[in-house]
Amino acid sequence: MSGRSAEEVHEEFGEAVNMTAAELEKWLKTDESKDAGQHKDGGESVGHESGRRIVQILRSRKADLSEDDEKHMRKVVGYVHRHLAQKPKGDVTETTWRHSLMNWGHDPLK
Repeated sequence: MSGRSAEEVHEEFGEAVNMTAAELEKWLKTDESKDAGQHKDGGESVGHESGRRIVQILRSRKADLSEDDEKHMRKVVGYVHRHLAQKPKGDVTETTWRHSLMNWGHDPLK
């Protein structure tokens, strides 16, 4: 895939995801979280679904993570890096840009 080792992926994931499982779980319950991102067929957004998966990964022991979990961790790292590069000008506190990133476990204001 990318040539990065599992250890490197875990490290990058830890840097990209700067919210705790509890913070992310609380955030995912908000209307702002549910409204942000691309929605599949009018249902849950891709980012919101990813956030639920990130909570599960954060609460798991490293040894218990599957190859599929590692694949999702790579996806999260890529998304966070791409999205950060698209930062809008001005105060981003109440923007869809920030809310979308938070669904993926990264609060750019931290």
